[in-house]
Formats: sequence, C-alpha cells, structure tokens
Amino acid sequence: MQGSTVAQGVPQDGGFGSFTIVDVETTGLRASDHRILSVAALTLESDGRVAREFHTLLDPGCDPGPVHVHGLTAEILRGSPRFEHVREQLSELLTGRVMVAHNAGFDYGFLMNEFDRSGGVLPVDHRLCTLALARRVAPPTPDCKLGTLASYYGVPQRKAHDALDDTRVLAGVFRALVADAARLGVAPPLLRCPPKENSRGSWRRPGTRSGPKSPCEFSYPGALGADGRLVQGMKVAFTGETETEREVLIAMAEAAGLDVTGGVSGRTSLLVTNTPHGPTGKARRAAELGTPIVSEQRFVAMLGEVRPGRRKDDSAASGRTASSKATGPLAGRRILVLGGAHREAADARARVVELGGSAAVNMSARVTDVLALPGAGADRRHAKAIELGLPVHGPELLSGGPSTTVRQVAIAEAVVDPIDLARGQVIDLPIAERGVQWQLRASWAQSTTWEVDLIAFLVDGDERVSTDEDFVFYNQPRTSGAGLAVEGPSEQSIEFDLDELPVTCRRIVFAAALEGAGVTFGDVGAVEVEVAPGGDAAAVARTTLDAATEEETLLLAEIYLRGDNWRLRAIGQGYATGLAALARGYGVEVDE
Repeated sequence: MQGSTVAQGVPQDGGFGSFTIVDVETTGLRASDHRILSVAALTLESDGRVAREFHTLLDPGCDPGPVHVHGLTAEILRGSPRFEHVREQLSELLTGRVMVAHNAGFDYGFLMNEFDRSGGVLPVDHRLCTLALARRVAPPTPDCKLGTLASYYGVPQRKAHDALDDTRVLAGVFRALVADAARLGVAPPLLRCPPKENSRGSWRRPGTRSGPKSPCEFSYPGALGADGRLVQGMKVAFTGETETEREVLIAMAEAAGLDVTGGVSGRTSLLVTNTPHGPTGKARRAAELGTPIVSEQRFVAMLGEVRPGRRKDDSAASGRTASSKATGPLAGRRILVLGGAHREAADARARVVELGGSAAVNMSARVTDVLALPGAGADRRHAKAIELGLPVHGPELLSGGPSTTVRQVAIAEAVVDPIDLARGQVIDLPIAERGVQWQLRASWAQSTTWEVDLIAFLVDGDERVSTDEDFVFYNQPRTSGAGLAVEGPSEQSIEFDLDELPVTCRRIVFAAALEGAGVTFGDVGAVEVEVAPGGDAAAVARTTLDAATEEETLLLAEIYLRGDNWRLRAIGQGYATGLAALARGYGVEVDE
C-alpha cells in the first residue's frame, strides 16, 4: 500500500481490506533485548470482518519473564516453534498491508527485531496506532485502554493479555473508532515505517527490569516507619545478586501491593540487597539519602506482614483540587477555533481558556462548540461542524457574557476533564495519587509541508545537561528515565519516570523543532500538549500553545522539582533559531 490510503476516517482502496491487526506478548519491554512469546495477526475483509486468523505461541529461547502478566510459563511454551519457523506466515499476512496495533510502536519494534534476528525484513510500510486514533476521536471514556474502549463500544473481551483475544477485540474496536473518525472528519494517524527516529523497543534503560512494570494500585504512603512495617504502595528497589530470581522477587513484591522501581530516589521506601556496602550506584545512592537497606531474606519475611494501603481509585481521579476546577461562562465547553490570521486565532484560543473553556486544536467527539473567525468557511471542518449540529459562534462568544447555546456531550461520570493551563501557569503533578511514570504528548495539524520533532532536555540546577545523553530527540530516542515515541504523522510523546531520572536532573524541558525550508510555527499553528500518567491514561493537564509566528523552535512545557514536589509549567516561548542552537543553549555539543 503506497501513500496515505485513509482519508477523513474512511479506509479507501477496498475498505478495510488493506489492514492487518497484530498483537504480541513478550518477555519484557525492550525489543532489542527481549523476545516475543506469542503473536497473533488478523487480516480484515473490505467490510471489516475477519478474513484470516493466525496465532501461535513461540519458544523464545530464554526465560519467559513476567508470568504474572502474560501467564505463559516455560512449561506452556515448551515445544512451540521458534520465530524463524513462522516468519514466512507472518510475512504473508503483513505484506502490502497497514499494520494495526494498540500502542503500535511497541508491537512494530518487537516484530522488526525478531525479523532481523531471523535474517528477514519486516514487510510493513505503514502502521496505524489505535491508541493514537482513540486520542484523536476522544470518545467519552475515562482512558484509552483496550479494555475500556471495548466496554464502551460493546466489544466482548474474554482474556486480557492474550494475543489472539486481544487482536479479536481490537478488530471490533478499530471498526468502531474508524466509524467515529469518519463521522467527525478525523483522519487516522497513518505512519510511514520505519519512523525517522528508528526507535526499537521500549525507552526504559537496559538493566532496570526484564518485564513490564505493573502499575501499582496503591497510593504512595511515604517512607518506612519506625516500626519497620511495609505498607502497600511503598516504593521498593533491588540491586546486586539475589538467591531468588529477580523476577520472582519483583512478582512477590507487586503481588503484596508494593511499587517496584528501577532506581533509588528520595521517595524510595526500601532498598533490598545482599551487599549493602557493594559497588552499585543504587547502594551508594541509598546511603546518601538514608534510605533503609535490608537483605533479601529480611525482605521476604517483611512481605508476610504488609499493612493495607490506600487504593488510588479512592483518591481524586486527576489530583486536582477544588480550586483548580474551571469556572467562567465557557466552563465545561471544548471549543474549536477555525479561520482567522495566526495572531487572531491565537488570541481567541487564549481568551477561551481565560473564560474557563478548553481550546481544541483538532475535531474530536468532545468538541462542544466552534468559534468561526474570518475565513473559517474555507476549512472543511466548518462544514463538518454544521453537519454534526455543533453550535457555530462568531467573536461574540468571547465577550464574556452569558451564553445559552451549549451542545451537551454525554460524558461518563468516571471521566474527569484535564486542567487547562494558560501560558506560564503551574500545577503540582499528583505523584502520590498517580505514581512517577508520566507521558507528555504533543499534537498539531497534519501537513506534508513540514515535519515537527518533539525533544526534551534533562537539565541540572545550572540549566545545563550533565552529558549529551541527557538530550532526547529523534536520533537519540531514549536515555535514563525518558524516551521518545512517534505515534503518527502529527503526534509524538515522551515518557519519563521521575524515579529513573539522573540524580543531577532538576528539570525536564520539552520543546518542538521544525524541519522544512522556510517553515515556521506560524505556519503550523497551534500545538496541543497533554500530560498523563501513562500512554493509555487520561490527561491530567492540557495546554494549547500557538504564540510563535516566525519561530522554528518552541518551548512547550517543563517538569521541575520544587522542594519535594514535581511541578508542571506551560511555556509557549518560541525562538527564530533551529534545533542546533537550542541544544547548544542547554550545553549539548552539536557537530557542525
């Protein structure tokens, strides 16, 4: 399949017949180090029905990793084929078709590495991430997890983390998302492969753990008390050799309700090691911070008397306080601004936020109103808004007076709107309720004229990177505690783990840089930024930034440490210089 064959949410060239749904279960998160245990692939007919179905377990030639996640033991896998034995069957199902997966970069990275190891080439020219598509469509769900979307669209799910059932479920969810995208005039995020960043696998640095981190269900209760009793939600780290396999210890800790982390920070409740005075960085860091250190034997004994913790579900869903709830005449309304010159549209979006509303960059199911500025009629979304029955307003909407024309959007009670930040506004990240693993994602208007790159600098107290490795961009997509993912032609994200950041890091600066001769952010228009506790989680905070006109780089936001709290600030500051000059400003050595 050549070029973009999906237009306005409707598959072309034979309907759904160009798509193959894929899912893999793996021994860990890093495609470069870990292996596929199970793979399923479904091809679709033009009407969306399943045409062919393929599924197999695989012998990875190594330990199966986190059995408590995928349920695939060495005994279950014994006698299964190796990947090279099924490669040709997968090639036949993928060749000339768009690969569809939920968090497609993960599945693509593992398949690419398995094909490479076995002497083949993954025959995928384009992929489509249903997680990114769900964010574009924005159905009224509390998150974009596959199970949540399946429940919303009425697709039965029998066994989560089972490759075959997950592909069957995703086929139904994909059909429903495409239908909603077509209704809204939303173009699915079809991404040419391989993406420019050529990223393989997870962003997590090697050696942190060999399996996916299960999210802890309990809020962080603080440091270990004087009684030496563990409490569910406490953060536990491991270092050095252990008598029991590390994965078994991790599974035991997580089963007890503890939060296993890959590093030692001021929030780590306990370090488990049999060599407390050993040479590892974690042991040295624990000694510096005064973090309690216990032996493996003592830790296993402590697991027998873990006290109950507070479930995160019992906490405020988004961590916002009552005072952070939006107020004003436009409160509760998500408004898409169309038309107008760049400055006029930017000012209008800023005014929407001032009046308590949320400024949308793209059409979605949660848009309630449209603000039409001069020239809006030339935008195809204007006609789509009228077709959908959305209220279309003129500049009088921004007067601040009472407005009674409101389109009611049915939103589930569990859905909590993110906090909308204006430029310069700050909030505390709800670490206690939502954990330390976060994602900043950015999206913008899709175009073939320009290419936008999301980047991040991990800087110290002097506003400089400690090493060039503390710079995340397309040629260096991961470093300690942070990593870049490309999810579509106009959406990228950076995941970061606050417990995994370099010890010197006091601030993460997120920016966007342009590629394309003579192109500026004045051409791109607004950039929407969301911060969420994970890729499939709902956003906690959101900001819409389009202050730039002639600039080629744009500072989007920063996560910084204030005392013991991590805070988020929306920035929106542009520079007329390119990425190289911005990187030098933070101390990165750039080759001429």
